[in-house]
Amino acid sequence: MLLANLAKSDSIDRVITLKRAIPKGVSTSSLALDQLMDCFVTGAEAKLNPNADYDYLAYFIADLSRHKAGRKYFVTRQPYDDVVPITKLTVFTEHRSHVRRKGVASTIKNVAFEIDAHPMLLDESGANLLPYVLLPLTGPEEYDDEEASGMLPDLQLLPPDKERDSDHEILVTHLETLLLLTTTRPGRDHMRKVQVYPIVRECHLHVEDENVREACDRLVQVLMRDEAEEGPGEPKAYEIEDEDEKITEVF
Repeated sequence: MLLANLAKSDSIDRVITLKRAIPKGVSTSSLALDQLMDCFVTGAEAKLNPNADYDYLAYFIADLSRHKAGRKYFVTRQPYDDVVPITKLTVFTEHRSHVRRKGVASTIKNVAFEIDAHPMLLDESGANLLPYVLLPLTGPEEYDDEEASGMLPDLQLLPPDKERDSDHEILVTHLETLLLLTTTRPGRDHMRKVQVYPIVRECHLHVEDENVREACDRLVQVLMRDEAEEGPGEPKAYEIEDEDEKITEVF
């Protein structure tokens, strides 16, 4: 909790370059941030310390991702373990700890502001972000064969007792992450190809919360709109121009 509170300071990004002695059994990196990440991942379920689960590091990590330097860290492969840090966090989007789920959801959303990283974030051989963002939005609903067959493998044949996240704020965070990932034409095309719309549609139908439904509506408007034919050059980016529809970093 102390680190989470300290992370409210704009000077907290200094932790990205801070070095300290390597803690044996926790990390092989001399960077403090790498050590904290490894502690958060390995320490889940009290695996490092029987008296600590390190869940509240999720809030510190989320606050760090509000800063440009923090976001760059999360999408940059680290030399000490050859892993992109955001991929260490995605497995916790359906964790039993509400604190972990909330902090990780916010971190993923903040990282999605890095438009240059979208190809890596969406690539199945990269961060493969979509399954981890979509699974918390899904419930036990069934889809027709055409929709189901186009979905990502992790979204197909879910058990009949599958539950979507019960926290409406977390659902909104994931929906806003998806909206950020529609910023570019390739991102929108990919999300249409893997049938993101039906999942959002069912979320809208089965969650009776105004904020969740509004977030679903905003995403659907982008996914279902007609795309004008683009000429040679870079694909055009989608911009949210309405002041009321701005998405901001969380925490």
